[in-house]
Amino acid sequence: MEFPIREAKARLSELVTAARKGERVIITRHGQPTAELVRCDRRGGIDFEKLEAARRRLGIEGDGEGWPEEFNDPAFSRKVLGLDEE
Repeated sequence: MEFPIREAKARLSELVTAARKGERVIITRHGQPTAELVRCDRRGGIDFEKLEAARRRLGIEGDGEGWPEEFNDPAFSRKVLGLDEE
């Protein structure tokens, strides 16, 4: 569907609904395509459930980094950063 910008302004809600349903909505200015409304699919992020399933399938345990347990202690972090005096 193509709409001149003036008409698109007047029917924006309708055009957004059409785009959400998967229709391509072209907005024109002086008869030339200028913009397109398309459905916005969520992208990015990490699916932690899939990640954990893959780790189990591959036999990976832990975080794989091998950091010493003392690194998890907030007091140790403060000491390393020089925030605590001995």
